[in-house]
This record gives sequence, structure tokens and C-alpha cells, in this order.
Amino acid sequence: MAISVVMPALEMAQETGKLISWLKKEGESVTKGEPLLEVETDKAVMEIESPGDGVLAGVKVQPGAEVPVGQTIAWIVRPGEVPPADEVAATSGRKTTVVAPPAAHAVSHTASASQAVTSTQSAAQPAKVSPKARRLAGERGVDLAHVRGSGAGGEILASDILAAAESKAGALPTTVDSGSPISRLMAERTTQSWTTVPHFFVVREVDAGALNEARQKLGPEIEKSHGLKLTHTDLLAALVARVLLKHPRMNASWTREGVRTNAEINIGLAMAVEDGVVAPVIHNAPKAALGEIAVQRRDLAERARGGKLRPADIAGGTFTISNLGMFGVDAFTAIIIPPQVAILAVGSIADRVVPVDGRPGVRPMMTLTLSSDHRVVDGARAAEFLRDLVEAIGSPQQWLAAIS
Repeated sequence: MAISVVMPALEMAQETGKLISWLKKEGESVTKGEPLLEVETDKAVMEIESPGDGVLAGVKVQPGAEVPVGQTIAWIVRPGEVPPADEVAATSGRKTTVVAPPAAHAVSHTASASQAVTSTQSAAQPAKVSPKARRLAGERGVDLAHVRGSGAGGEILASDILAAAESKAGALPTTVDSGSPISRLMAERTTQSWTTVPHFFVVREVDAGALNEARQKLGPEIEKSHGLKLTHTDLLAALVARVLLKHPRMNASWTREGVRTNAEINIGLAMAVEDGVVAPVIHNAPKAALGEIAVQRRDLAERARGGKLRPADIAGGTFTISNLGMFGVDAFTAIIIPPQVAILAVGSIADRVVPVDGRPGVRPMMTLTLSSDHRVVDGARAAEFLRDLVEAIGSPQQWLAAIS
């Protein structure tokens, strides 16, 4: 029996998907779970697996097409089997609206209305234009329809044309960038979060000396065993995950029904890509060794930069870290990613003069800013979480002992 290949729904609010490429040619054999096509959503380009074994046939959609979710775009058939002639409706959970072409009388009405507008615009053209003004308008490329006359009765004079030409020459060209799907989604979601989630912020400065020492000590071991450099983000992801075990409310989610406790701690890492920001996820982070976290972070970053994130890479985040320290940013506040209830903004590590044993001293300091959803977390809970995180950063190897 033929199996339909449909445009999948990879996100909650997704209505359409853009086919980027077929990874198999029509007539080629495919196996269930094998990458079959690439689809662009609002977040990234993702590989979609084959829904069954057989031969790819009856391809209905070519790369570049925007297709409603749930629409059949090809078939998987048995060798020698002919794909169905009529499309089988696919259950997608989405409603697809079909817009019928306008009726003949509507087209006629629209045309008449257009003609009426044109006639009105023609009638609105300036009645009086001095000969010199008309000549100058032709020489300077000035549209008389957009010039307001200063002469008697609204007559357009040569001075009006010269002023319009000067204004036109000094005007800067304007462009409108509609943005990529990722940038548009980021704009929509950050606006929604900022306007609907009651944010509040807790800030702490922390001595990062012990964190630097842990990186220097553990880094060579990680590089030798996993072939990559250990980063501060790797250490912070591991520490935050361990601290969240003590603060489940910070790892919860806000839903329409209320506060939902999450069984897993999945750390999202905000990453800049060419046209926006994505937050791929390290799943079950408290149970991952530090080297495993570093490997996952590197792999996620490479796929994010290449636009090859998979659905599982961006699903299920329960707490996000946004680190701009590598850009020299001292401190900043981050916008929460719903339904998560918190996001940690990490600034750069820089030497500062601070009290050390009652005397001025220079220490590597780092600023942490915790954004929290006040519907779920109050100030005391946020402060307690940040207090324990500062303690963990002050003695990272002790906290990492169970996962290094």
C-alpha cells in the first residue's frame, strides 16, 4: 500500500513549510527513518525522514515551493506499484483554507473601481503650471503630481520645481527588508514574550577565578579525550543544570492551566546565526558528563551555523543560557523564551578592582543577570537560585565531580 509523504508540522504555530531539497530522486529506493527531504521552517532547515520503506514516486512538489502543513507532496510505493492518482487527505491537525478566485462580476467591479480611481487622480493633477516650471520639471525629473504650487491659485512655479528637485537629491534611498523566516519568528516571539510575560531581573557579580582555574585544569583532559576546547559556556551549562536540581521551580513551565513541573532539565544555549538567534538544547544535562556537554555544544553550534538543526535539537528546552561574554559585553538582560520561566544572561570575564580580604584587589569578575517570569517565580526564589549558582561557580570542581 502506498504511503503518503506529507509536509510535516514541526512547530506549534506552523501553517506551511518550504521544501528546500529532495535527498532522494524519484524512483530511488528509501528505507524508513532514512533522510528523505529538507524543509525550512521559521526556525531552521531540518531533515525529514522517510515514513516507510519502498520507492519514492509521484513527487508533486519541487524545491522552493511553500506547501501547507499536511499536504501530500510525494508517495512511498512498493517496487512496480503506481502512486495514487488522487491526493489522499493527510491528518495534520491543521486547517487549510482554500481561497477561490474572484467571481467575474467582482473582477469587473474591481476594474471599474480602478478606472474610477485613475480618473479621480487625473482630475486631481495641478491645473496651473508655469512654462518654466514645466520645462524644469522635465529636466530635473520631478513629478508634477507630487509638487504643491506656491503661486496664485496653487500655480506651480519654477521655485517650487527647484525646491522639489533639491529635496529629491538630498533624500536617502530607503529599503524594506522583510527578513528571513528565522528573524521574523524571533521578532514575533520576543515581542510576544516581552509584552505578555511579567519579567523581573536579579543581578549578581561573581568572582570567576575558580571557573577559570577549572577550565585550565579540565580543558586539557577534555581536549585529549574529545578533541575540542572546553569553553566557559560548557562549564556554565553543567553548573546551571546541577543547581537547577535544587530549584525545580526555576525549571518549570507556564501553561494555560498553570505551572507545569518538568521532569527533565534541558539547557538551551542561545546562539547567533546569520539571520537571527536560535537556542538548541542539551537534553538531560545534569546526567551528561562535562565532555559530553562540550561535544553536544560544538555539534549544535555547527548545525546551527549550517542551518541543519534537526527537530529534536530545538525541542524541549526548560532553561536557557545566553552568553555574550565572548563579544566583550559586560552585562545585559535577556528576554525569556516561553513557556520557560527563566533565562540567564552572562557577561564577559574582566579584571576589576574589588574588595579582597578587606583590601582593594584585582579579580576576574563576571556579571550574571537572571530574567524570571513573575507568574511562576518570586524574587526570593530567583535570588536563592542565583546565590547557589554563584556558590557553584566559586567551587566548580566540587559541583562537577559527579559529571566530569
